[in-house]
Amino acid sequence: MKITSVRAIPAAPDPMPNPFNFPPWNYIFVKVETDEGITGWGDATCGPMAVTSLVEEYGRLVIGDDPQAVERCWQKIHHHFYTRGGPIQNSAAAGIELALWDIKGKALGVPVYELLGGKMRDRIWIYGRWDGPTPEKAAEWALSQVAGGLTALKGDPFDHRGLYISYEAEKKALDTLIAVREAVGFEVELLLETHGRLTPAEAIRFGGLAEPYRPFVFEEPVPFENMDAMQKVAESINIPIATGERLYSPFSFADLLQRQIVAMIQPDVIQCGGIGQLRRIAALAEAHYVGVQPHAIHGPMDVLAALHVDASIPNFMIHEGGFKNWFPDACIGEFPQHSGGFLPLPTAPGLGVAIDEDWLAAHPPQDSPGWAPLLGTMPSKQFSMVASP
Repeated sequence: MKITSVRAIPAAPDPMPNPFNFPPWNYIFVKVETDEGITGWGDATCGPMAVTSLVEEYGRLVIGDDPQAVERCWQKIHHHFYTRGGPIQNSAAAGIELALWDIKGKALGVPVYELLGGKMRDRIWIYGRWDGPTPEKAAEWALSQVAGGLTALKGDPFDHRGLYISYEAEKKALDTLIAVREAVGFEVELLLETHGRLTPAEAIRFGGLAEPYRPFVFEEPVPFENMDAMQKVAESINIPIATGERLYSPFSFADLLQRQIVAMIQPDVIQCGGIGQLRRIAALAEAHYVGVQPHAIHGPMDVLAALHVDASIPNFMIHEGGFKNWFPDACIGEFPQHSGGFLPLPTAPGLGVAIDEDWLAAHPPQDSPGWAPLLGTMPSKQFSMVASP
């Protein structure tokens, strides 16, 4: 079997209602075709549309190669440039790599997790959300999620812009956490995230205030770039720390893990370079007794790739919900649906579904999409124009 074509196809689904008022996003679907008629689908979404051209530039390197030699193709792409790594190059490589795993599973007639050592679990524990514009609305939304069977929820109650939180925003965040905890009880796990929008001092103070309400983890309490700052927070509070969605290589995770900072890591399936890289990072975490929750917030192939890794690693912890209301329309095949707070494993060969090209054609990319708008409505007293450094 030989690779005959690699294409990147950007598309923008219809906007979805969400508590952060995110504008439409451009997703980058990757289609890899072979001379035996087997097509694989991947996802290279990372925000910038620049990844589209890089997917096709990388794709030209593997035309004529065996698509089932997944690692060899990935290494060829990864080492093509002297400069390598980072979110755009990794995402382009991952988009192709996911499609190659999809092809290999389809060629052998098995789900991808069977190629990763087989499944260690039959269902995947997932979390929903507890966000809301007010404490009351957040509690109301959390109760609706629990009524739907979810037993874990994540929320970002921090309604400030800039790095320095105001008293008003801090009070609102704490009031929201308290309202949600009182509404759902302690049997429901609550994950607390900040998107890296606190200083170490603020994160330590808020961690002390939040501790009685037992967050499952405190995610990215400070900007991700400074490991010393993250370590200071971890050593000063009694809430487990999670981070990693903006770390892009096993080498970055090695530093994080050796410092004993985190209880859970969240490598992004796409931005870390794909399934192979994600499994390397998970193995590093296993050696430090750290759990793994893949960050999978993009398209359906991204979410499915995470599920296959979830199924096959020993230190899987919990899965980001991952389902968007446009997935059924965009997919050919059955996308897993949660029941009782768990997702079933995909059973179809490959990653589990294909992408409907008629749907792609009907949803062209947006000329001026957003990706990471300013989170929150409360302006910073420092008049910051960004959410974090």
